[in-house]
Amino acid sequence: MRQLMHWRAWLAAALLGFALQAAAAVDIPLLKARVTDSTGTLSAQNIARLEQKLAAFDQEKGVQVAVLMVPSVQPESIEEYAVRVFEKWKLGRKRVDDGVLLVIAKDDRKLRIEVGYGLEGAINDATAKRIISDDIVPHFKHGDFAAGVDAGVSRILRVAGGEPLPPPASQGPGPSSPLPFDPMLLFATFIFANPLARMLRPLTGRVPAAGLIGLAVGVGAGLVFASLLAGIAAGVIIFVIALLEGSSGGSWGGGGGSWSSDSGGSFCGGGGFSGGGGSSGGGGASGSW
Repeated sequence: MRQLMHWRAWLAAALLGFALQAAAAVDIPLLKARVTDSTGTLSAQNIARLEQKLAAFDQEKGVQVAVLMVPSVQPESIEEYAVRVFEKWKLGRKRVDDGVLLVIAKDDRKLRIEVGYGLEGAINDATAKRIISDDIVPHFKHGDFAAGVDAGVSRILRVAGGEPLPPPASQGPGPSSPLPFDPMLLFATFIFANPLARMLRPLTGRVPAAGLIGLAVGVGAGLVFASLLAGIAAGVIIFVIALLEGSSGGSWGGGGGSWSSDSGGSFCGGGGFSGGGGSSGGGGASGSW
């Protein structure tokens, strides 16, 4: 009986310890950009340059590389925290797992490169260790974090660029759209078609004017996007809008019934960077300065 009570006390203490550790774990920031600095170390210009470099590489190769700088990861180790971040952010493409995460714990003076399964051939543990020791740490020792991060990111991109990976699913710079055409281009067409509809309507009538404009836009969209579906969809939408415009005294650009920028959102708003569903292979390397 005494032994059973001893084991129960030990188990309760262990569970309490796990609970306290979990409660004390450092929060993981939401993934909104490729570079996240919660320490205020990197300037806006530093972050913008890194974002541009990483976005261009993502568009070219489909590889997602992210940088996270936090004050501390204690009580966790840098390795445990990096894995948690990678699992939450899901860097890299699903089933390709070509993501890379650079985590820097500034106050702990520790950093970690966490690598997805798909890039472990190019960025193996030894290569990740050399990137840390040769490219990043020398700058960090002199307090130049911006130069260290930039040098490390540049080396990661060079090494990852040599890995044979599936091409990106889309070469477009923005988020993919379920529509067969660019909705912003269609919206711009609405604006230019509005005065044309008003000019033609007195000459041909509302229905013929809407038909002519819809036909013109449909042919143009079909040629621009090289898609019959895009042409038909754009033509029909413009035809309906042109037909309804003016039927109840409203207009596209004027008073009642118009689109408003105060509606709490935008046509292409709410975007930002997000993970592609990849996972970490547990590979990479850690270091300190």
